[in-house]
Amino acid sequence: MKGFWAVFKKEILLFLRNIGLVFFVLYMFTFDIYTAGKGIEIKPQNVSIGYVNRSGSVIPEKIISHFHQPEFQKPKMFLNEKDLKRAIFNRRIMVGIIFDKNFEKDFVSHKTAQINVLIDATASAQAQVTLIYLNQILYAMLNTKMPLNVKIHKLFNQNSNSEWFMSLSELMSVITMLALILIAVVFVKEKEAGTWDIMLLMPVSGNVIILAKVLSQIALLMVGIVISVGIVVFGIFDVPINGNLLAFFVLSFFFALSLGGIALVIAAYSNSVMQVSQVSMLVMLPLLFLSGAWTPINSMNQFLQTLTIFSPVRYFIEGTESIFFRGTDFINLLPYFAGEIIIGVVLFYIGFKKMGRLF
Repeated sequence: MKGFWAVFKKEILLFLRNIGLVFFVLYMFTFDIYTAGKGIEIKPQNVSIGYVNRSGSVIPEKIISHFHQPEFQKPKMFLNEKDLKRAIFNRRIMVGIIFDKNFEKDFVSHKTAQINVLIDATASAQAQVTLIYLNQILYAMLNTKMPLNVKIHKLFNQNSNSEWFMSLSELMSVITMLALILIAVVFVKEKEAGTWDIMLLMPVSGNVIILAKVLSQIALLMVGIVISVGIVVFGIFDVPINGNLLAFFVLSFFFALSLGGIALVIAAYSNSVMQVSQVSMLVMLPLLFLSGAWTPINSMNQFLQTLTIFSPVRYFIEGTESIFFRGTDFINLLPYFAGEIIIGVVLFYIGFKKMGRLF
């Protein structure tokens, strides 16, 4: 254990002595996330939608027929409101429309007919544009002088605040980039400085050295996450936390550990910091695009949806949204923890073996 802590402390001190690197990491965890939260919006496409026709009449079906590609997927019919709400909670659909039992009767008799709209407003930009499109369809029907009252209920992000969603999405991007680069660089810089052979002569086993170096960088990342969540996410954007904050930090640790495995593979095949940065970008971009943060999983084609199952970033962003916005309890968070841990163990084992061959 003394050898482990010696290497661990050495890497922490080397990081703190590199003032430029310290400021860069602090910038990424603060100003970069602030900029993304203030300046980025996403337009929806291929939005998943479901409906419940309690009236069993034709007019609701006519209204639903107006929701089509490329803005919407083919609407899915549900037998009751409970199944519809469960589908929204489980991310099977984003928009739910409920037609009351007396909808057609009130509609035809010029009374106030009511439509209930449920929208997952986690991705607030998508929710807002979806509402605009929905209103356009219904207002066009109102020109027929038939009374209609639409009641809209935004779930999880009632004010459609895009800053909440974008700040957390950018935090995920920052963690991904820094985990890949920082963990890989602590090994590659030994090669560049010509101290690799000296490191091999240390009275510490190779496995301990690898573990100490990786965990030292993960510890730095966790400090950055705490700073970012406290100052930017909570302090500036006032993002709500409806779940357990400790669960988020635990999920973040396993996420960083998963990325650590990828970083070890990058370090094993790289001979310079420049190579690390280039390969890290090539690896990072597909991970981010398949995370579901920029494009909802349901909006991807089936092949890409299958690929997301093997991405640790997907489980992190979905688990984070569930903790912050949905207030999901620990039992329902288990699939995200299980996915992150399983993928993390596999990736870390592969990376550990690859790097271990160099010792």
